[in-house]
Amino acid sequence: MAGSRRTLELRIGDARDALDRFEAAWNRRTEGRRSLQVLSLADLPLLLRTLTPARWQLLDRLRDEGPVSVYQLAKRLGRDYKNVHTDVARLAEMGLIEKTDEGRVSVPWDVVRAEF
Repeated sequence: MAGSRRTLELRIGDARDALDRFEAAWNRRTEGRRSLQVLSLADLPLLLRTLTPARWQLLDRLRDEGPVSVYQLAKRLGRDYKNVHTDVARLAEMGLIEKTDEGRVSVPWDVVRAEF
């Protein structure tokens, strides 16, 4: 869909509201709007442990600079490669980062919105 922005919504709460999210996504699709991606975390302490300041900085750098290798990212951040690799793996597992076949990583989201 041209001109639309990819949005990721972070939520605090359990996954039991999945049916409501499915219904809302279905309605958006039938109306011709892009689906909203939702990432739910059980509680605020888990969110803060998962999305540390170093990981937010990593996401910011990727968003600003576009796709790069993990090695290039570690150099640009001035951080140890192993730690950046671990952070990238965790963020990719959560869907906050995408990996290409060429080994580059990027942030696929135009907007990340948090709902507490």
